[in-house]
Amino acid sequence: MRAGVRLELATVVWMAVEAVLAIGAGIAARSVLLTAFGFDSVIELISGGTLLWRLSSEARGASSERIEAVERRATWISAVLLALLCVYLVGVGLAGLVARLRPEGSALGVGVAAAAVVVMPLLAWRKRRVNVALGSSALRADIAETITCAYLAAATLLGAALNLIAGLWWAEYVAALVLLIFIGIETKEAIESALNGDEK
Repeated sequence: MRAGVRLELATVVWMAVEAVLAIGAGIAARSVLLTAFGFDSVIELISGGTLLWRLSSEARGASSERIEAVERRATWISAVLLALLCVYLVGVGLAGLVARLRPEGSALGVGVAAAAVVVMPLLAWRKRRVNVALGSSALRADIAETITCAYLAAATLLGAALNLIAGLWWAEYVAALVLLIFIGIETKEAIESALNGDEK
């Protein structure tokens, strides 16, 4: 249990740093892609914080009713934020393409995405090893989110790097569309989890 708490703490710290840097780089470069990646990191931060709280509470012997109530609330918050992120990607992405708004290249954005491509799979691998002993369904779901974040980082890295290195500004919008697909899947799963949680 302690190893799971340590890993989730590392995830929360990483997501906080990733969110601040990606959103900051996205705003500075007027990049829909980097800003969306940063906002998704905020959502992952909420999820990771909830799981950290849950694992810590379980270790201290908190009641299962209280743990489930907080988890349900956090699941609904994540679902709503993911849905809003999808609306943002569609609305701002289409507006940017129509207006031919060219985001500037961002070395910081490329660096953050590249670091996430390395860090997230390592975190997922460590969490899998810990969960062999724990057998936690909540940690298993968090592992899936960590892997999804690695895919999002890879798409972000590709789009931002093509813009920075080759000046292919439209590559960021194509990568944002790929992000929309992954985030759409995340949104559907989050809404289903929230609804299933309410039915219990």
